[in-house]
Amino acid sequence: MAIPVPLRLRRLGVTTLGVLALGITAVTLPADAHDGDHDKPAAACPPGQERAAERAGDNFDDACQPGQDIAQLDDSAAVLKPGEVDKSRNITLLANLPKSGAFTAESSFETDLAFQGDYAFQGNYDGLTVYDIRKPHKPKIVTQVLCPGSQNDISVYGDLLVLSVDSSRSNNTCDNVPQSATIKESWEGIRVFDISDPTSPQYVAAVETACGSHTHTLAPSKDNKDVFVYASSYAPNASFPDCQPPHDQISVVKVPVDAPEDAAIVRTPVLFPEGGNPAGGYSRETSGCHDLTAYPSKDAMAGACMGDGVLLDISDRANPVVTESVRDTENFAFWHSATFNNAGTKVVFTDELGGGGGPTCNPTVGDVKGADGIYDIVDGKLQFRSYFKIPRTQANTENCVAHNGSLVPVKGRDIMVQAWYQGGISVWDFTDSANPKEIAYYDRGPLSEERLILGGSWSAYWYNGHIYSSDIQQGFDVFKVNDPRVAPAQGVSIGELNVQSQTSY
Repeated sequence: MAIPVPLRLRRLGVTTLGVLALGITAVTLPADAHDGDHDKPAAACPPGQERAAERAGDNFDDACQPGQDIAQLDDSAAVLKPGEVDKSRNITLLANLPKSGAFTAESSFETDLAFQGDYAFQGNYDGLTVYDIRKPHKPKIVTQVLCPGSQNDISVYGDLLVLSVDSSRSNNTCDNVPQSATIKESWEGIRVFDISDPTSPQYVAAVETACGSHTHTLAPSKDNKDVFVYASSYAPNASFPDCQPPHDQISVVKVPVDAPEDAAIVRTPVLFPEGGNPAGGYSRETSGCHDLTAYPSKDAMAGACMGDGVLLDISDRANPVVTESVRDTENFAFWHSATFNNAGTKVVFTDELGGGGGPTCNPTVGDVKGADGIYDIVDGKLQFRSYFKIPRTQANTENCVAHNGSLVPVKGRDIMVQAWYQGGISVWDFTDSANPKEIAYYDRGPLSEERLILGGSWSAYWYNGHIYSSDIQQGFDVFKVNDPRVAPAQGVSIGELNVQSQTSY
């Protein structure tokens, strides 16, 4: 991804993947995570840079959308150099395991995390890694599985592990190469592994889903005989046989716990029968969902669906029904993910302005765009309360925007740890929905002062007393927070964690 940047962009302080839309009035072209040919207007990035961003998926090519204004970004308050760290006194980095083996390339991005017992499971654009975390200060790599297909969003449930594939592949096995989505025989969807032996995952099933599976969410059936996988995907294209517009649906896959090889789609519910957020405004047009977060014990699910935030009833697991929808067409560019509070009375939605590839943490962008939106649920309706964004200016060579996080299990409080790409990780309190406050943070300097290398924390989650972070370029981090406000969480122990499938504490 070391793509040369034209001199006129360097003079503006905007480097690779840093061409950010500011003052944008329309985004007419959906970002796309598929490998293949695309018919689209001239982009704002050079061809090589555009292609690299497109292959990265997860909206990273938003930085190359046509019709965007290129504005001077004020990063004068950014003080860190490569290799330097800024952090609060109450947080310590206990361990870092750099990328290794087959996953060392700059384009081999580390992605999401899941946990079970003494193991952490980390997705990667090229497969997955299993870590032994019995000693959090000394984690060990147990095994790596080479199985290409971005982004390999990951979840675990009992003896099952599920990966999402949202890049068009030549076949559904782990022995595959990219293949254009214009070819009918190309494949993308979900893969299912048997992890009864976590040290040796075994591939047992694959299910193709419309437009692939950018992310997925698990919810067990009420008798625990099946696990339902809600596959989120978006960005249809008339030239893709398996991803036709309009795409206003999700795919519901049922995986029998005792016979995962029989996994199959049971329904493709349309969430926006009258259409979602329309094209032509600041917010992205809705053509599917990016991420869903289930709260199975409450029969609820929250969806971040491009231009819409939604609540769903999943009391009938195979038939999710939208019960509430909300938009923020002034400050939310792309509804990316959602997190319930423990009581199920609030939802934190994230806005992935710039698609994760832009430097949006600076005074030019401001403190309400590329931020979290905190909503209370009142009589089943979503009511906006405030925004939260990290207060530290990041350099123009640092991609930074709100990304994946989880609750910190402190009873009676609403506390969250969250990844901000190269903005690092932040622990913050939203108990008072209208007045969120930061508790702790850890921020590395830029990977480079010369170009924007896509990196930083993709996911930061609390699990059994520690924070684990999946860093796109720097591997696997373990943190410890020493603060009275989070101290009660140290005594909470659970056997399994999929952040997009919330449990009560």
